[in-house]
Amino acid sequence: MEKLPGSVYSVGQLNAYIRNMFEQDYLLTSIYVQGEISNLKYHSSGHIYFTLKDAKGTIACVMFASARSGLKFQMEEGMQVIVGGSVTIYERDGKYQLYAKRILLSGNGQLYERFEQLKKELEEMGLFAPEYKRAIPKFIKTLGVVTADTGAAVRDIINIATRRNPYVQIILYPAIVQGENAPDSIVRGIRALERAGVDVMIVGRGGGSIEDLWAFNERKVAQAVFDCSVPIISAVGHETDTTICDYVADLRAPTPSAAAELAVYDVNLFYTQLSERKVRLTNLMAHRIERERSKHAGLTVKLKYLSPMNQLREKKMATLRLEEQLTRCMKEILTSKRHRLQMMIERMKGLSPLEQLNHGLGYVSFTDRKPVLDIEKVKPGDTILVEMKNGEMKAQVTEVNKVVRDYGEQ
Repeated sequence: MEKLPGSVYSVGQLNAYIRNMFEQDYLLTSIYVQGEISNLKYHSSGHIYFTLKDAKGTIACVMFASARSGLKFQMEEGMQVIVGGSVTIYERDGKYQLYAKRILLSGNGQLYERFEQLKKELEEMGLFAPEYKRAIPKFIKTLGVVTADTGAAVRDIINIATRRNPYVQIILYPAIVQGENAPDSIVRGIRALERAGVDVMIVGRGGGSIEDLWAFNERKVAQAVFDCSVPIISAVGHETDTTICDYVADLRAPTPSAAAELAVYDVNLFYTQLSERKVRLTNLMAHRIERERSKHAGLTVKLKYLSPMNQLREKKMATLRLEEQLTRCMKEILTSKRHRLQMMIERMKGLSPLEQLNHGLGYVSFTDRKPVLDIEKVKPGDTILVEMKNGEMKAQVTEVNKVVRDYGEQ
């Protein structure tokens, strides 16, 4: 078997290596190519596939749907264009192609290069920095407009601004907005309206080609917009048109009509909001008053309860209740004591010697009134006294008989 010289690569590895070489080439990562369109196809996915050709060759091109927002015209077969983008290889097919990011009609390429160069330069200088952007006042009295005194742009601005707020004063500086003298005229207009002390300024014009709008891509116009102390709204061309002035201005409007809407607050909307806030304020005040009344009523009741007179009255009522309770307790105690005393009286009666005399018993004592407690202390012939219920008698003992009685254990 024949020995292979060196390393062997797969097709995929080779294509990946070639793609890496394309991507490392600075020229191929950002390039503009001029040629004629052929094999044009608008895909349902939004991508555009076409071939760019000239007398000496062809190159396959694709513009993805995500990049189509910058395309300002409908492409057609045979159209001369300048395509800006990057060249790389499509690894699956092993074919290199141009991935388009911008497509311009032929003849505008040099202007676009100037545009990109100035844009990059001014951006590096900080003229586009957001920290330099000033807020547009919500309520203005004077509106300055730098544009041509004829054409749809100025009419749209005046009509919309007047409709939204007829009290706003509009000061127009009739500038030249196209041609060689346009940049100086625009700069003079900006400075003149700044000296006039307007609250907001609209600088712009109606739509047109890149050549028509070029005055708003000049450095002196961009510098005048940046240096102006009055907030500026840029309104150049249509929504898809973008100029250097748009980047430098404090706010970009897609059209002159939109600029008027952004600059002038709708007075009818203001009246509506004012009416709504009036109703809301009235309701809030009514609720607040009702809440304060309820609070006042509660405090009045509390104050009445905590007043000295009410406290004295409450203490007096409490004293009366305690007095009634004490009287009731004393009556119960006296009743209980009386009942117990009665029981003791009855018990004492049962134990009283006099009571025993009432039952026929007698009290036996010696003549000296000492009680006879033991039969052995008496002998026949002794004289004893026997005390009965209703009197006493003397008796002489004739016989003594001792009797033993068992009363149980004591």
